[in-house]
Amino acid sequence: MIIRFPVSHQSPSRYVSFFAFLPSKFFCSDSKPPLNDDVDTAYRIISVSSSSKDLTQSLKSTGIFLSNDLIDKVLKRVRFSHGNPLQAFEFFKYTGKRKGFYHTAFSLDTMLYILGRSRKFGLIWEVLIDIKRKDPSLITPRSMQVVLARIAKVCSVRETVESFRRFKKLVTEFDVACFNALLRTLCQEKSMKDARNVYHSLKHDFRPNLHTFNILLSGWKSSEEAEGFFEEMSALGVKPDVVSYNCLVDVYCKGRQMDKVYRVVEKMRDEELWPDVITYTSIIGGLGLIGQPDKARDILKEMKEHGCYPDVAAYNAAIRNYCIAKRLGDAYGLVDEMVRKGLSPNATTYNLFFRVFYWSNDLKSSCSLYQRMMDSGCLPNTQSCMFLIRLFRRHENVGMALQLWNDMVEKGFGSYVLVSDVLFDLLCDLGKLVEAEKCFLEMIEKGHKPSNVSFRRIQVLMELANKHEAIKNLKEKMAVFGPSIELSGVEKDLTETLDLDSLKVNHARTN
Repeated sequence: MIIRFPVSHQSPSRYVSFFAFLPSKFFCSDSKPPLNDDVDTAYRIISVSSSSKDLTQSLKSTGIFLSNDLIDKVLKRVRFSHGNPLQAFEFFKYTGKRKGFYHTAFSLDTMLYILGRSRKFGLIWEVLIDIKRKDPSLITPRSMQVVLARIAKVCSVRETVESFRRFKKLVTEFDVACFNALLRTLCQEKSMKDARNVYHSLKHDFRPNLHTFNILLSGWKSSEEAEGFFEEMSALGVKPDVVSYNCLVDVYCKGRQMDKVYRVVEKMRDEELWPDVITYTSIIGGLGLIGQPDKARDILKEMKEHGCYPDVAAYNAAIRNYCIAKRLGDAYGLVDEMVRKGLSPNATTYNLFFRVFYWSNDLKSSCSLYQRMMDSGCLPNTQSCMFLIRLFRRHENVGMALQLWNDMVEKGFGSYVLVSDVLFDLLCDLGKLVEAEKCFLEMIEKGHKPSNVSFRRIQVLMELANKHEAIKNLKEKMAVFGPSIELSGVEKDLTETLDLDSLKVNHARTN
């Protein structure tokens, strides 16, 4: 039995209590087991070390056994907690210099991501050249994609392609898998038009395969362009698979061309290529776009009849439809159904409701849902944090803003710079200088560079309060980031691209 709630003229806050009836274990699909003491110790050393020598001596003094597993976990934590990239690089170098030791492919790719996010491209090539000498098999198309993605974020298509060509001297095989990595990067970081142009200019140097076309099909908004690649596939004798057809279904759904969607699904079945959960998730999203959330919900039942069972992403797509339609009762009914099926709501599920509460200015509901989320062990992502901190700023709720910040510092989630910019605005506007200084120093200790605007606001307040020693202390702490106090590149990218009105609920494609 599906639980339905009346939704007429009631505040969204009345629905938050719904979550209180559900066991905590159901509220997180991405909670992580606690890291062991050695990982905590190594991460702490990376966070507080001020120099390479300091880091090396600290690691030696602890007597920690620096195994591949430990290094993997430490670098993963640095990545997801936005830790100090330069000290992480020193840690990677120090551990890799030991006689007979070889990094894992995971450690390499994670280190490349950390450096790329901070735009340390010179260090990236230094790492790759060193790895090439020790174990070239570690440099894979995945490594290439990690590097190219960061380059493409801030450089031109031409520079990205030039960087791609540099890999010819680094990888063991410069083949179609490498070409596919470049195309996927351009699809994700540039535009489909750029990817198409590069494909046509380089396709004679490589032999495009099914994976190539699936990448090129995955991002089009224009059904004509997608259909054109389908025709080229046929001309080259490449037979489409379920992924190929899913891409076509997705582009038709986004274009609200549901009649074409159903024809593609029938064609798939005729070719004995059975629609999977990604196919149905796209259809659920498409039906929501044309204002048919109830029909989309019926798809959840229909797919079971075909032996395909909905996952969290499928339910999130259906929940999103009801949230957009402002039918929160039905949205919560789907959460109830989801939990009864043994599926755990994730950060995206929560964000669908945080979005509603943000736009309806419902502070009480947001606070209650956030507390439940933390109690369940499901960590918010950057979008969750931005919904919350902006709402707390709007209501001038310092207590909740500081609670969110303290949780971020303690548990290592969210973007420190994005959240801190809003937090410092709130604290400075209300004259909370002590709290602002504390948060500012915590941020520096975590290895994150506060923005220029935040620094200036706190500096002005300190000057008015005649706290000249405190200003001197902040400047000394900031010296580790160099002479110029600017917004870091990665956070510029996030600031420019974060859209609180856009939530992606579909599956990540793994073509």
